[in-house]
Amino acid sequence: MSSIAKKIQEQRQVEQQKTIQTVIVHKTKISFGEVMLLCALALSIALVGVKIVSNQSNIYQTNKDIQQVEASITEQVKVNNDLKVQVGELSTYERIWKKAAELGLMLNENNVKVVQE
Repeated sequence: MSSIAKKIQEQRQVEQQKTIQTVIVHKTKISFGEVMLLCALALSIALVGVKIVSNQSNIYQTNKDIQQVEASITEQVKVNNDLKVQVGELSTYERIWKKAAELGLMLNENNVKVVQE
């Protein structure tokens, strides 16, 4: 029985040695090609970001210009409407007769021609 006990003891020692062994993992360094690919990726991401910001800036400036033009158009429409009202007020028949009388003009029906608009 001592030989059986000896075999069992040897098996236990072998199992303990197997479980005690550690696996050494060797880290591989990043290759030159991988470094170049990572740099190209980082550069392309940076360029895309700059392009997006540039486009947004251009869009903002264009919108600002559009708003300024719309504001000036609105102002000009107001001025035009005011001038139309003023033309309407100044072109009344009473005012025309008054101005004609001030200038010494008299109505001669033989010299009047009808003009239609």
